[in-house]
Amino acid sequence: MITLPCPWCGPRNVTEFAYGGETVARPDAATVTPAEWRAYLYVRANPAGPVTETWLHRAGCRRYLVVERDTTSNEVLAVRRAGRAAKTPTGQHP
Repeated sequence: MITLPCPWCGPRNVTEFAYGGETVARPDAATVTPAEWRAYLYVRANPAGPVTETWLHRAGCRRYLVVERDTTSNEVLAVRRAGRAAKTPTGQHP
């Protein structure tokens, strides 16, 4: 069982969350090419190791959070509210 520590609700089973995908920077609409926009929408790195992802706590507070997770072990390295500085799973700043 994977547990995600929600910043508002505390540790919860991953089944309460909806996966939003890897967190990637949105390209500038004024300068992006069609190929770059297509890559932004559909292409993901899918690395083996640490990755930054967006999750929605759909069965709880219904808020977004950013999770840094190791995809090889499913270990949660850090969790933060969307738009905030990173925190470790214990709530401490790195």
